[in-house]
Amino acid sequence: MTLSSSALRRQRLHRAAQLEDAANRIVARLLRWRGWRPRVLAYCGYGTTNRVRVLGRVLLAPPRSRQRDLQTIRGWRRFLAITAPGFPVTIEIGDSSHRVTTARGGYIDAVLPAHLAPGWSHVQFIVEGSERTSAPVRIVGDGPHIGIISDIDDTVMITALPRRFVALWNTFGRREAARRPVPGMAALYQMIAAENLGSVVVYVSTGPWNVAPAIDGFLSRHGYPPGPLLLTDWGPTADGWFRSGRAHKRTELQRLITELPQVSWILVGDDGQHDPELYCEVADYAPDQVRAIAIRELTAAQQIRTHGLPEPPTSKHGASPAPPSVPEVRGPNGLALVYALRKRGVLLPRPGGKATVG
Repeated sequence: MTLSSSALRRQRLHRAAQLEDAANRIVARLLRWRGWRPRVLAYCGYGTTNRVRVLGRVLLAPPRSRQRDLQTIRGWRRFLAITAPGFPVTIEIGDSSHRVTTARGGYIDAVLPAHLAPGWSHVQFIVEGSERTSAPVRIVGDGPHIGIISDIDDTVMITALPRRFVALWNTFGRREAARRPVPGMAALYQMIAAENLGSVVVYVSTGPWNVAPAIDGFLSRHGYPPGPLLLTDWGPTADGWFRSGRAHKRTELQRLITELPQVSWILVGDDGQHDPELYCEVADYAPDQVRAIAIRELTAAQQIRTHGLPEPPTSKHGASPAPPSVPEVRGPNGLALVYALRKRGVLLPRPGGKATVG
């Protein structure tokens, strides 16, 4: 059994990626010689009653480590993981079994046939020499549904991500318990879920998969509905030194629209990065599948911290306005967005017919 396949070696990768992969192979051989074993870090997936997208990553771990140890690694140690690309993994979905091979970086991202009932289910990941690992999957039924596609940084969690030094501190040094939620956003998501039984929530971010366990813990602690995380890789890519966060988000948004055509989405983000423009692109691409766009507005001070300059007033509502058929609302926090969505008829009004909050 080898940690790299001939297909992976034949890939024409950017030089930075080649160097990273070569270093990973050298360290992996040494660690395997010392008894380190492959383990699966499984992520929440999603799908329909006849197919499911499974997500995970195979890493090398010390021989005495337990499976849950991978979930509790904190701070900078998350980014020292040794990955296992080209590694065979068996995935069990109900009564069926499938064999997949990990991609570069040890990632598993596969769409597999399934026969599962709507709601929450589980899939099993099995690698040789390691205990099996279970991951939840959100199965969306065939009828019409309401869903939320949510950004994470500065939408549900205050991070000021574009500030490079702040982002590094948040990622490598700050304790998860010290992160602050955006006021009212969990209440907004809970209201949408309460008014739309069977709704689905998907969190899309440019953050790295290395911090997925920490993000899951944050969302759970602060009352956000559970749902799949769609994050990105850390480090060099096949094409360059860094991955395009905007391209990643665009790809995942279009994929969700295509794979879950029965869902009408409420797109929630902030105006600190590219969310307004990307969401308008999606609304223009598939207006029947976008119910509304909700943008959290950063204050002038927050804009300075994230961009260095405040957003010009002339572009306050985005460079590309949403199509008239798609409501777009803005507000500084979740409660303001609740009020605005009620006024536009996206959320039900409070008893008595008044669109007020609190």
